[in-house]
Amino acid sequence: MKPCFSILTLAFFSLFYIPGIDAQQKKNLNITPAPAGYVSKVWVADQGDGTYKNPVLNADYSDPDAIRVGDDFYLIASSFDAVPGLPILHSKDLVNWKIIGHALKRQLPLDHFQKTQHGNGVWAPAIRYHKDEFYIYYPDPDFGIYLTKAKTITGPWTEPVLVAPGKGLIDPCPLWDADGRVYLAFAFAGSRAGIKSVIAVKQLNAEGNQAIDEGTIVYDGHEIDPTIEGPKFYKRNGYYYIFAPSGGVATGWQLVLRAKNIYGPYERKVVMSQGKSLVNGPHQGAWVNTQTGEDWFLHFQDKDAYGRVVHLQPMKWVNDWPVIGMDADGDGNGNPVMHYKNPSVGKVYPINTPAESDEFNNVGLGLQWQWQANPLTTYAFADAAKGSLKLYTQQIPAEAKNLWDVPNVLLQKFPADEFVATTKLTFNPNPKLENEKTGLVVMGLTYANIAIRSKKDGLQLVTVICEKADKGNAEKESLVTKLKTPTVYLRLTVQNGAKCKFSYSLDGERFIDSGLSFEASPGKWIGAKMGLFATREDQINDSGYADYDWFRVEALNLTF
Repeated sequence: MKPCFSILTLAFFSLFYIPGIDAQQKKNLNITPAPAGYVSKVWVADQGDGTYKNPVLNADYSDPDAIRVGDDFYLIASSFDAVPGLPILHSKDLVNWKIIGHALKRQLPLDHFQKTQHGNGVWAPAIRYHKDEFYIYYPDPDFGIYLTKAKTITGPWTEPVLVAPGKGLIDPCPLWDADGRVYLAFAFAGSRAGIKSVIAVKQLNAEGNQAIDEGTIVYDGHEIDPTIEGPKFYKRNGYYYIFAPSGGVATGWQLVLRAKNIYGPYERKVVMSQGKSLVNGPHQGAWVNTQTGEDWFLHFQDKDAYGRVVHLQPMKWVNDWPVIGMDADGDGNGNPVMHYKNPSVGKVYPINTPAESDEFNNVGLGLQWQWQANPLTTYAFADAAKGSLKLYTQQIPAEAKNLWDVPNVLLQKFPADEFVATTKLTFNPNPKLENEKTGLVVMGLTYANIAIRSKKDGLQLVTVICEKADKGNAEKESLVTKLKTPTVYLRLTVQNGAKCKFSYSLDGERFIDSGLSFEASPGKWIGAKMGLFATREDQINDSGYADYDWFRVEALNLTF
């Protein structure tokens, strides 16, 4: 069972409650937010002295887009095949962020996403607030561009509508013009469309839910801006602006195009590049301004196994061109900063970070958790009365070569370069079955786990590594020890360079090295993830299950 919060603790949490998110809205999302005021033990951007350090989100929130509505900032990101999808984060100051929901409970088409679809699904989305409604346009490169809307940021969100069907249409961003016309900037995925490195604009109907033309290419980057993508569409001082990264995710630069006519011709200018900084890329993001008139830019940096982390850069306008980061030589091309003063938003807000640890005390999963495909009801039970998360073993799909193809894997992002994740579980396998399995996993193109396996003569603790899992390779399993108890503590330790090792404990105090160390690898367009799974090989009339008492993310220097 979990430790109870004191009255003083609850009073402390209540200070950071975000108005407008009521109990019914949380129920509609079928998920339970972590208590407001969560502060990570492994990464905090706010330095507490009026400054922050980058990244402000040291986790894989790929392709961020953001807006300000009143005094509130909202950020969304790509979620690919993960469910729930389209994570929504909230901030009052652009530095301290909290996960408050997801816009997609399930991915469409439902049957398609019942199976794992690594690298597919939700690519770079855009969020806007128009006529008292939130609009999210998101692309699925295999089906087209979708729209979902909501009156409040926590939903309920409408069933997605296919605005522009077509393979390879990606990275949409809308613009409502002064004359009432609605436009959508977008790019092309070469893998589906057979062309890339161009930006196009479609006109939409007045409701913004249907394309009314085929679109027009407004910029060709083949010669000097290869792989231009991720357009963000704005209008300022009579200019149409398209912010778009070029040159590749890990190696490119931030480009801005501007024109007096929406279809061009567009002038180009590189407004941010790596320079002498340590921030490779830097890649696509969003321009936002504060209530006090400051301009800022949120963008991502590709950190390989750690995914695409989010940085916050100061921005200013010079001769109707944005300059992002620090422009030491005055040429209009800024470089990313790693430490800077906090945005001016009129007041100072408490430190807050996205949730990582989970005591499993609530009805519903914490917002940091996502499944590897559209989940079934029988995957898990958040047993708030007991204070545990119960994972039921599911039969491995017949076509699955390894865990890469298994839908019921529950994962969350790596939260920092270095950390320790520990979980306590009790395994209750079905006595009629053999080879039921549950444990702690690091997923990627190569994955590894430490798990309990049921055998006829008792329980075994095993480790597994599967190299190039996406190629269908078999797992390599090693026996660690036979277990005399169904309750065990499993631990993942991650050090710089995504170097991972697994250990275990029978008493929660002394941890024993399992003998498995490996370097985490990214997934398909995402960083490595960590989480839990429960599988079985056979189908009978009932399953075994694992009770996970808690999952805690702590600093690397943790000692027992």
